[in-house]
Order: sequence, then structure tokens, then C-alpha cells
Amino acid sequence: MKSIVGIFNSLTDANRGAAILRSLGIRENRISVLAPGTSESELEAHVPTTETEQPGMGQAVGGTIGAALGVAGGLEAGVVASSILVPGVGPVLAFGLIGAALLGAGGAAAGVLAGEALEKGLAQGLPRDELYVYEDALRRGKSVLIAFADDDETAETARTELVRAGAESLDTARQEWWIGLRDAEQEHYAKQQGDFKTDEKMYRLGFEAALHPDRRGKSYGDVAGNLRQKYGDDSATVAFRQGYERGQHYQLYVVESYKVVGQP
Repeated sequence: MKSIVGIFNSLTDANRGAAILRSLGIRENRISVLAPGTSESELEAHVPTTETEQPGMGQAVGGTIGAALGVAGGLEAGVVASSILVPGVGPVLAFGLIGAALLGAGGAAAGVLAGEALEKGLAQGLPRDELYVYEDALRRGKSVLIAFADDDETAETARTELVRAGAESLDTARQEWWIGLRDAEQEHYAKQQGDFKTDEKMYRLGFEAALHPDRRGKSYGDVAGNLRQKYGDDSATVAFRQGYERGQHYQLYVVESYKVVGQP
């Protein structure tokens, strides 16, 4: 499975992107859209609930998408939709099991149920390394389209078509995210007597490593073995370790800053 990601300025644009992917032969159950700022009550007001939820989703899923939000907006009727409270982001509307399961990797309880309902191959191939990029996009009011293709050729064609349709690529979004943090991190590193110009690449590597859902809330010592297995000798450098510690600080700050009423 090859993952495809496109970040759009609106849900409407993301839904059009989903329609493009279907026209390329990508199946509906391999396409998902995430959109910010939709509470469970808003979901219930706009999405007709039925008894046809996917096995394992239970009441965590609001229902299925009907004609009003479906075909006209680029989504097929029958697509499962759920409103999920995501730590550090707030309420997110997830169309399709893939997106909901991905949010579960970041700590959203309802998303865990979605992961259990996914077919095995998709669950194992979720693009979890970039979860922080999707979360940042959602915080900025953007919508995220995630899909899977069977082969490299289809995936590359899909990515090209999404960019033509106005999507921001994953690489571009990741770079913009870092640009927004870079000045503050450079200042912090300089205070530690570090040469940011020389060490930025390693520092950023450690920072991003801390944001993987499996490492959130864990100290460097807790995951040193895992980091060495993943990053080799790079993980032992001072710049990587300081970046990792700052990444943990960033994640904690984001979760605390974006708490909403009723969120624990």
C-alpha cells in the first residue's frame, strides 16, 4: 500500500480531491477526509444517523454520510463519519475509517475503535510518522485528505492530480510547520551554546522523532533503544537529544494550549 496525502484549505476542496482519487480507481474504503472544528452535536445536526456503522465503531461514530453531504460534496453516500476529540487539536470530523484510525494513534479514543475496524493491511500502513503535520494543518483550519493506492505509479499520479486541484503536499506542509518553529528553536539552542546553523538537521530530526505517537510523553531515556534502532548513531548526538527533549516540550505545550471546554 502506498499512502497519498493532500492538505486543502477547505472541506469542500478536500471532498473534490476525494472525487479525483475515485476517478483514478482508488476505492472508497481507502479514502478518508479530516476536517477541523466540528463537534458531535454539529455532526448529528448535519449527518443522518443510521444503524449501518462499521463493526467495532459503536457510538463513537456519528453515522453515515447522506446525499446532502455526500455526492454533491465529493463524498459517496454511506461513508462513515465520526466527530473525534483530538488532544492538542479539538473536535475533528473524520470521514472514513482511515482518518479516524490515524487520529486514534495520537490518543483520540474513538479513533482506536476505527483502527480495530480497518482491514489489517490498511491498519499496518497508516502514515503515523507525519501525524504531527496533519494535526498542525487541522489546527490551522485546513482539511486533510488521506488515501492508499496499490502501487507507486497510481500513488504518484494521484499526488500530482491533487496538487493540480490545489492541495498542499505533505513535504510542503512539513516544511512550513518547521519554519513556524525555527526561530524559537534556534534561539533556544543558542542559549545552550549550540551552533544551530551546523546542527539544525540533527536537532530537527530529534524534534520530529519526539512527535511520533508511540513516543509522546516519553523521555529520551525511556525510548533510547527504540531511537537507536530507528536513527542509528544520529540518536546519540547532543543535537538530536536536545531536539527530542524540545519536541516533547512542544507536544505538551500544544495539548495544553488547545484544550477545549469539556476536554480532559
